[in-house]
Amino acid sequence: MIISQVLAGVGVASGIAVGGLLAERLSGTVALAGFAQTSSVLGAGLWAIPLARLAGRRGRRWGLAAGYLLALVGTGLVFLAAAVQFVPLLFVGTAAFGAATAAGLQARFAAAEVVGVRYRARALSVVMWATTLGSVAGPNLSEVGSRLGRSLGIEPLTGPYLFSLIAFAGAAMVLSVGLAGRGTTEVDHDPSRLVQRPTGLVRAIRTGLQDPRTRLAIIAVICSHTIMVGVMVMTPLHMTHHGMTLDLVGLVLSIHIFGMYGASPIMGWLTDRLGGAAVIGIGVIIFAGALVLGGFADTTTGPVISLALGLLGLGWSAGMIGGSSLLAESVSDQNRVSLQGGTDALMNLAAAGSSALSGLVMGLAGFPALNLIAAVVAVPMAVLALRGMLARRAATGA
Repeated sequence: MIISQVLAGVGVASGIAVGGLLAERLSGTVALAGFAQTSSVLGAGLWAIPLARLAGRRGRRWGLAAGYLLALVGTGLVFLAAAVQFVPLLFVGTAAFGAATAAGLQARFAAAEVVGVRYRARALSVVMWATTLGSVAGPNLSEVGSRLGRSLGIEPLTGPYLFSLIAFAGAAMVLSVGLAGRGTTEVDHDPSRLVQRPTGLVRAIRTGLQDPRTRLAIIAVICSHTIMVGVMVMTPLHMTHHGMTLDLVGLVLSIHIFGMYGASPIMGWLTDRLGGAAVIGIGVIIFAGALVLGGFADTTTGPVISLALGLLGLGWSAGMIGGSSLLAESVSDQNRVSLQGGTDALMNLAAAGSSALSGLVMGLAGFPALNLIAAVVAVPMAVLALRGMLARRAATGA
């Protein structure tokens, strides 16, 4: 599973790095450049539900492999769109490409289901950490891919998608063949349990929201991703508007990505030791530090914006791992896969909305206001995390 995550990370990052540029090249306008990324995020949200349903019926292995195969098809559509110069087809392809993101996110739940309860968060966090390797390598293949595309006589900006094509095929093969006969979830180990899976999505969410721990998990995952995406997507624009170089922008985003994934094993260990609610609370505190810096400090200097974005990534890591672990342990077998898929769908759809609205907020009120509005989104997390910690303390008699 770790190998498939590394491959998928390469595939996703290779395509995302040039998707906007390709959209601009084909359409001839900057206005449509951002829609390639938006369609990919929306695709990740929309594909999360059918992939979760497939996992509920056939097991995690099949749900994950199907996601990478869909992304493989999407990559093929990107090549076709570039060849025929048809922009709508490009966006259909990038939406299907988003299935790889959906599968990569659902892999964290698969990892949590094959270990004992004491090590659930650590297993989940290691799978997330593996994404770092691919995410760092992928963008660095852009220039190589462009040269390769030019040498093959195709649109140079589709060259990096060749690495996506190979990576998604490899990820699907590793999951389909490498794990065959072993399974990745309890459903794979015991097919008789398929009759218990899954309940409907709406019913699963309604049932989950009635449980305080599950409610905290859902809110933490959605809010963490919404906060992170809303601020992160506008940071490069804020930096370049204040005269910072693209090299510095790249460095700051690298620090941000390292904050998101590099500390994942530490967050997993803390979650297993302290509980999901406590780590979500830690995430809220880290978010507060990042957003206060972004809202009040001088973010026109490299060190300050680097610290703010690094903390933003670290807060996301705490909220995502704490929330995902809590979601894995607090939901019944019958509801688990449906609810996890629904949560990921809501998370990605909220992030797409956050990405769109953040540009409007920044245009009207600036980067500091964007950070302060993002801080408001963290309030529900803070309230529910505090309640969760108090409930855990009361239950353990501490």
